Amino acid sequence: MNIAYFLIPKSNVSFLYDDFTFRQGLEKMRRHGYTAIPVISREGKYVGTVSEGDFLWPLLETGDSSGAPVSMKGAEHLHVRDILRRTTYPPVRITVTMEQLLSNAMNQNFIPVVDDLGNFTGIVTRRDILLYLSKRATVQPKRELAQKIV
Repeated sequence: MNIAYFLIPKSNVSFLYDDFTFRQGLEKMRRHGYTAIPVISREGKYVGTVSEGDFLWPLLETGDSSGAPVSMKGAEHLHVRDILRRTTYPPVRITVTMEQLLSNAMNQNFIPVVDDLGNFTGIVTRRDILLYLSKRATVQPKRELAQKIV
């Protein structure tokens, strides 16, 4: 099965640029209601995925001289690339096998898809994979039953 069937193209995906400020990134995530969102460079390369926790930890860990957490105003010097964990949400190529896609979907809500040059092309959501498998599971028994009758 070609995963292009499941691909939501970049033009329909919300993402952050790695040079966005901490505040810009958090506001975009909040506006869309996402818990994780892809991050790309201005050149279009996939650089990682940022989650709510990635925004939370710098606020809690970085304090002022009194030990109080940093305010949003105080975090404006941070950029999305500064809080990014690159090992989470590994990207796949469009030629990935369904088995590998399922393996990735077990651990993440969406799978970033890149081309051969590492350019971000879109995402495949866990929801779309599950819908496909659900439909396939209901169609398959009907076919088997029809073959037994004939």
